[in-house]
Amino acid sequence: MGAKRNILITGGAGFIGSHVVRLFVKKYPEYRIVNLDLLTYAGNLENLKDVEGEPNYTFVRGDICDYEQMVELFRKYDIDGVIHLAAESHVDRSIKDPFTFARTNVMGTLSLLQAAKVCWEGNYEGKLFYHISTDEVYGALEFDDTLFTEQTKYAPHSPYSASKASSDHFVRAYHDTYGMPTIVTNCSNNYGPYQFPEKLIPLFINNIRKGKSLPVYGRGENVRDWLYVEDHARAIDTIFHRGKVAKTYNIGGFNEWRNIDLIKVVIKTVDRLLGNEEGHSLHLITYVTDRLGHDARYAIDSTKLKEELGWEPSLQFEEGIEKTVKWYLENEAWLDNITSGAYERYYEEQYSNR
Repeated sequence: MGAKRNILITGGAGFIGSHVVRLFVKKYPEYRIVNLDLLTYAGNLENLKDVEGEPNYTFVRGDICDYEQMVELFRKYDIDGVIHLAAESHVDRSIKDPFTFARTNVMGTLSLLQAAKVCWEGNYEGKLFYHISTDEVYGALEFDDTLFTEQTKYAPHSPYSASKASSDHFVRAYHDTYGMPTIVTNCSNNYGPYQFPEKLIPLFINNIRKGKSLPVYGRGENVRDWLYVEDHARAIDTIFHRGKVAKTYNIGGFNEWRNIDLIKVVIKTVDRLLGNEEGHSLHLITYVTDRLGHDARYAIDSTKLKEELGWEPSLQFEEGIEKTVKWYLENEAWLDNITSGAYERYYEEQYSNR
């Protein structure tokens, strides 16, 4: 049995957050895990049905931008560790509504940092503020063999990546200015169960099963590095417990795919598992006008994380995509509940009078 800890995980009802919450609740029964989530469109407590009754798990609905609530939360639960995942994360939404991204990702992070500073009162022994970020803060790579490293200069191109870059800088500033123990990680694209179906892989799985078009930006030649979400959760666990304060760690899958090639793997896998003939759904591919400021290529170098802390991805993409597609096809009710918006209406009814 390890030391008792009180860990605040923000955005814990979201895609990556729910996997981190589940891992920590099950692996560390001696910890108190406080899951803070506003339950906006991408937050869904159905993602955590299997742990909601555990004695070391507490859910709090709240807004990271509400500074007074954050101070109250830190004091009520005597928080000594923060794993900060709460964020607006969809690039297309950021292009249409940059203010929301600045509010949540920048001001929300600042609110949490200041609450931690005030409540920890400079006594940082045994404390940690761990901020999860994205590889998109680094900008774009050429179509060559270069990779993003921890030394790559920031060059964000979308409102989303600009907001995350700003929040990263605030986290580091709180270490440099106030001595707060902080860690920042930048991760590549995640995929796996419980991902909100506006993102490419669950969107396409859902559209294939319904015979709807599969919109591909440009010619589908943009390249992304993909990581199975449970591997990311393991990395977060490793870094939270053994990472060095004030350091940055890149988390990636060494797993680059052109969008169009990835889409064809998804189509082939879904068709096979649905019993369709191979190639049955290829005609659903529809090329659409490219996204504004669409970065050509992202690729993460995770060498530092492997050499210093021993973490590496456990799944190859073909194995991960097989598990992912099977999960979505076996959880069609979850998908339908999300795409219909029924879950949002339920939470509004449940929490409107609280």
